[in-house]
Amino acid sequence: MPTTLLDAANQLRSKFVSPVELTRRCLADIEKLNPVLNAFITVNAEQALDAARQAEAEIMRGEWRGPLHGIPIGLKDLIDIAGFPTTAASAVLKNRVALEDAEVVRRLKAAGAVILGKQNLHEFAYGGSSLISYFGAVRNPWDHTRISGGSSGGSAAAVATGLGYAAIGTDTAGSIREPAALCGIVGLKPTYGRVSARGVIPLSQSLDHVGPLARTASDCAVILQAIAEADPGDAGKSRPPDFISDMQEKSTLRVGVPRAFFFENLDPEVAAAMDEALAVVQGVAKEMREISLPVSTDRTLPMVEVFTYHAQFVETTPELYQPETLRRIQAGSAIAWSDYTRSLRELKAARREIGRIFDTVDVLVTPTTPFPAPAIGLLQQNPDLLRPQELLLLRNTRPFNVWGLPAISVPCGFTRAGLPIGLQIAGPHWREDAVLQLAYAYEHATAWHKRSPQPA
Repeated sequence: MPTTLLDAANQLRSKFVSPVELTRRCLADIEKLNPVLNAFITVNAEQALDAARQAEAEIMRGEWRGPLHGIPIGLKDLIDIAGFPTTAASAVLKNRVALEDAEVVRRLKAAGAVILGKQNLHEFAYGGSSLISYFGAVRNPWDHTRISGGSSGGSAAAVATGLGYAAIGTDTAGSIREPAALCGIVGLKPTYGRVSARGVIPLSQSLDHVGPLARTASDCAVILQAIAEADPGDAGKSRPPDFISDMQEKSTLRVGVPRAFFFENLDPEVAAAMDEALAVVQGVAKEMREISLPVSTDRTLPMVEVFTYHAQFVETTPELYQPETLRRIQAGSAIAWSDYTRSLRELKAARREIGRIFDTVDVLVTPTTPFPAPAIGLLQQNPDLLRPQELLLLRNTRPFNVWGLPAISVPCGFTRAGLPIGLQIAGPHWREDAVLQLAYAYEHATAWHKRSPQPA
């Protein structure tokens, strides 16, 4: 069976394999591996097979819709599919059934994708470990004693083990890129607003992004092409650019390396992997230079927005939350509205001002996380460590949500214990093409993305 989305698309189009074959294989693997990984909450087997049969009939008639046609994928369980539960991994919403498709689902269905089901996550996406879920913790496919990352932990674990060729996640502080890095796959956070969040349960509306997780940068480009909106600042375009073709252009990018903050206190094996990765980047880029970035660590805005969304649930059914999630949500209740409005003004100013950094460089590179996936047992036995560890894991990803910049994580190495390490690439607003171009060039100069975990 093909291992990447693009390989599968080529074989489907040539009728070498069928959507039904791919879907049955994914469903069989989910049945076998999900009891260990806990990556899926809901599996829509019957509906997935119906969609696969429809895709097969269309392809046999020559009605190929594009590279997502007949491809089995998963969705983080924050994203609505009409007629199916959207639980956000919480007892609060365990009986909620969506009335209509999220916009991203509508676009995926229009492209012919086969949706396998809904994937586990950190409850209401409020955490970076996926340990806290009404449906239980997600486990890392490379080492089942380790976390998968979060909050899109189930999506990352599923893609890494082939339980679907891709997934759609959400990213408020790194929730696509961090689990992608910890699970050894690719995760793309587009520009803020590039992909519609309509029909997606929010965490923090000012920072939420929707984007793909897949095995390669090319696979992410294929998905982004299907789900992206045009740049609203470019009145001459009614559709987004051709991410796939632009990605394959020869890289002539100027790369900035912000060592202050982003390279501080790295795990020694992550630091060594980054040195090797930067040497590769220098070889495929036009030039590389060190730069500095003004990073804010203020969390006032998301804390208020989280509490505002949850206030009614917290008042009426607080017992339905996991205790740690409830604690995090209630922390936002004491923040003054004046502090929130100030923080919102600062966010808008930061998004305007960050563009200046790209006067001298085209993209930025950093480690995705400062250390590899922590052990589940350590965090469960020492609960006071959980939030500090999550915040450290999200340290390098969160600033790019504040700035609203597109950013991707690609595999760049492994520890001696076999745990994946990620390289983060970011670019200017609406320049996913530049981010994907460097990711594509890096992948073609290395082989880290070709490794897969061994199934239990």
